[in-house]
Amino acid sequence: MSNRPPFPPPARRSVLRGSLAVSAALAVPAVGSAAPAFALSGRPRAEWGVQVGDVTSSSALVWVRSDRPARMTVETSATESFRRARTWHGPLVGPGTDFTGTTPLYGLPPGEQVHYRVTLADPHDPRRTGKPVYGTFRTAPARRRDGVRFLWSGDIAGQGWGINPDIGGYVVYDEMRRLDPDFFLCSGDNIYADGVIEPSVTLPDGRVWRNVTTEEKAKVAETLAEYRGNFRYNLLDHNLRAFNAQVPSIVQWDDHEVRNNWYPGQILDDTRYTEKNVDVLAARSMRAFREYFPVSTPQSRSGEGRMHRVVRHGPLLDVFVLDMRSFRNANSPGRQPDDTTGILGAEQLTWLKHELSRSRAVWKVIAADMPLGLVVTDGATDFEAVAQGDPGKPLGRELQIAELLRFVKHRRITGTVWLTADVHYTSAQHYAPERAAFKDFAPFWEFVSGPLAAGQFQANDLDATFGPDRVFVRAPDRANVSPMEAPQYFGEVDIDGDSGELTVRLRAQGGSVLFTKVLQPGRVGQ
Repeated sequence: MSNRPPFPPPARRSVLRGSLAVSAALAVPAVGSAAPAFALSGRPRAEWGVQVGDVTSSSALVWVRSDRPARMTVETSATESFRRARTWHGPLVGPGTDFTGTTPLYGLPPGEQVHYRVTLADPHDPRRTGKPVYGTFRTAPARRRDGVRFLWSGDIAGQGWGINPDIGGYVVYDEMRRLDPDFFLCSGDNIYADGVIEPSVTLPDGRVWRNVTTEEKAKVAETLAEYRGNFRYNLLDHNLRAFNAQVPSIVQWDDHEVRNNWYPGQILDDTRYTEKNVDVLAARSMRAFREYFPVSTPQSRSGEGRMHRVVRHGPLLDVFVLDMRSFRNANSPGRQPDDTTGILGAEQLTWLKHELSRSRAVWKVIAADMPLGLVVTDGATDFEAVAQGDPGKPLGRELQIAELLRFVKHRRITGTVWLTADVHYTSAQHYAPERAAFKDFAPFWEFVSGPLAAGQFQANDLDATFGPDRVFVRAPDRANVSPMEAPQYFGEVDIDGDSGELTVRLRAQGGSVLFTKVLQPGRVGQ
């Protein structure tokens, strides 16, 4: 007998979305169809589904991929019948973007269900159109009382555990879709560009794990085409395509979008790579990332697009999407007494403090692609995240986080909550100055979830500099436990529109809630 609570009955939004999600799941891309063929006859096809990203109360980004050059058109409506549809003329998609395209939608009504369909047309004959692909999403509310509910997790197709048809593929995405969240926050490691997907893997108990395989996943990614193939791999899964058609996303990146534990300026000593310059690899990956996800990419002072941004989700919630990868200094023992670069870089830290201070949202979720107080190592002497195992005063990258936490306290910025993935287990840490070596900050919570489709690992040690107390943890006792041996993890955040309370639930695949914490609004620390 299972003690897991049943799923709630489908909400009205789930019923409305049902037929649309199914339509996105029906067209299954052929594994070998990575490179569109210009000589194909017929009309353009969108076999890779649709996605929506960075939804606000009035805007959204719609994504599609064609099988050949095509003109993208989006229609939106308040009803599934598409009466009084509004038309949005999108880009001409072609080989320059790997036949992907994103169309921005503006002036949408707040707090409303939006139905959309994407049509691809022959650029030389607009009458030759492919079969439309359907999706739906809900814009952020303009009224506080409407509430917000979203999911978060990360770590997909890692450690050799890819799409396994024997278990139905990425079935955790179907479970998350049925929970019908307002959006999904992916906290990084959307792909494992440095991880090969073999046709089969034998488990410790003798069972055989089978993978869907592709040419691009047969080696580490180095070329732009190989990075594109890595991002495309996950879209072979029908559960993920159906999820994308129903649930909008906020996506950030971490190390495995490029290579394990990378940092700017790194020169690789890895025989698997012919291209040793990580900056070259990272540029190729970021280009593919932006091609394959609908993300808003503001301009930095240098004029280049950047990953960190704020996604405002109505009066209750602002999501601060960090990039703890692109601006960090080199991984090291982390004992520097002075460190202005840290893990965010000076410009991003200034941006984050400014945006936090001007936010009027009840809750400020800081979406971090790495944890704060968990010790994540890189080899025998270096450290990959913020903490470096020294429980004393802040050193190295900890100095930058101390500066941020001090700023939040002294500016009396209320409602900050940290969410992350990365370490391949789920846990809840409470940070408090009375337990810490550094005391000039207000208490706060950090919640960890994941993986979604990767190996699970043992819990990391804690660093006492900021006084973390591990209130809850669920992790295996050995490394790289496959998704066939243990459930995958994701988190849920539910903000009540009446009380303003924020409830965090750490969930395991299969419907069980492992841990729940309710936080009160309007407080600097709790």
